[in-house]
Amino acid sequence: MAGIDSKSKRPSDLSSNSKPPETLTFFLDRALGKRRIADGLRALGLAVEVHEDHYPSDATDVEWLSDIGKKGWVVLTKDSQIRYRAPERQALLNAGVAAFVLTSGNLTGDEMKQVFITAMPRIMKLLNRQQRPFIAKVTRSGIVTLLIAPRQRRGTRR
Repeated sequence: MAGIDSKSKRPSDLSSNSKPPETLTFFLDRALGKRRIADGLRALGLAVEVHEDHYPSDATDVEWLSDIGKKGWVVLTKDSQIRYRAPERQALLNAGVAAFVLTSGNLTGDEMKQVFITAMPRIMKLLNRQQRPFIAKVTRSGIVTLLIAPRQRRGTRR
């Protein structure tokens, strides 16, 4: 059937895993709530899923990260310690997840929503140029910085 396979067959396209899937879905972990941030990102036309709709409130990060990786979803969280706790960090990396961590802890829901809206062009840019898995931080001013990307080669860390 015509039009089913619209992907390019150029060698550069076939050899690169750095491009995000055609349709990105952002997953908000339970620390980001279920409405305010999700609604703000959806208003930008983004696909957004929230923790509560898929997992029990007491599910550990290790439990849901594997599933998120299989789905190819992008994690948004404010759990700034995830990169330091070995089981969670390893689960995230093993699952092939791209995670963006809001590093400012004392923000209201509206402030967090605005940070992610401001940062979204930078988040999209990193998703387009960085192979998964990785962990990046998002600052209060919307700056996005790559923190952990174990599969990088020859000084590509930026």
